[in-house]
Amino acid sequence: MECVALIGLGVMGSRMGMRLLKVGFPLVVYNRTRDRALPLAQAGAHLAASPREATARADVVISMVTDNAASKAVWLGENGALAGSKGQSVLIECSTLSPSWISELAAAARQHDCSLLDAPVTGSRTEVEKGELLFLAGGDEEVVERARPVLMAMARDVVRIGPSGSGALMKLINNFFAGVQIAVLAEALTLIERTGLDREKALSVLFGGALGSPLTKAIAPRMLNRDYTINFALRLMEKDMSYALAEAGGHRVLLKTVRAAREAFRVAVESGLGDKDFSAVIEPLRAESAKVPRA
Repeated sequence: MECVALIGLGVMGSRMGMRLLKVGFPLVVYNRTRDRALPLAQAGAHLAASPREATARADVVISMVTDNAASKAVWLGENGALAGSKGQSVLIECSTLSPSWISELAAAARQHDCSLLDAPVTGSRTEVEKGELLFLAGGDEEVVERARPVLMAMARDVVRIGPSGSGALMKLINNFFAGVQIAVLAEALTLIERTGLDREKALSVLFGGALGSPLTKAIAPRMLNRDYTINFALRLMEKDMSYALAEAGGHRVLLKTVRAAREAFRVAVESGLGDKDFSAVIEPLRAESAKVPRA
């Protein structure tokens, strides 16, 4: 089996590594905070001291980091993953990033005789633990097929969206679609609570019909119980919406609804909720409404 290097061992990356080990792939891992890599090292992965060292003997390199800046730090520079990559390697950027950065990274990969896929995922830690992620791949079809055996160790499917950058763009669309729903749910639930409607009856009406998406049904209990254990960090949703707005602006698409929803997440980040689950976007709304006396 091809040797895989995995860089970035946060909530998703660490679980991706465990899935790869479970299937039997030889695995090299790197994380900026070394302690996060120790469970994977104890499970059989080789622990590298830098991205360059991690990729030196890998056939497939996967990155799962937070944003453009983190991705640039991982791939570029003297100790970056590109400097260590051997020719003909497949490089897979699974992070949620801007298409413009993906374009730059793909060009840099070609200079190192490597092929890049942008392959962000849908699904959270529950799906990755079960091997049920969906990879949204952008890149040449033959490169997608070469990467497929590795990705399918973690996935229910790998869908080629189109050429390089397509996966990144599709993921931003997917995430802003989710973010808008959650921002609206937060407003609806705040109004229900503030006006004294029976919450259970009100939510049964909303979720019993066409509005009852799997996402809103999953998020509502977190808001009701104020359980903001991270499944997806609120600050990352704000970041993804910002990237989407920037990309859409370049195509003269305004995304006015996304802009309004992003503002709700920005306020929540500034309120100190950035490292909570994104369902915590409701809390600034609750705090603001509590300032107004009930009728």
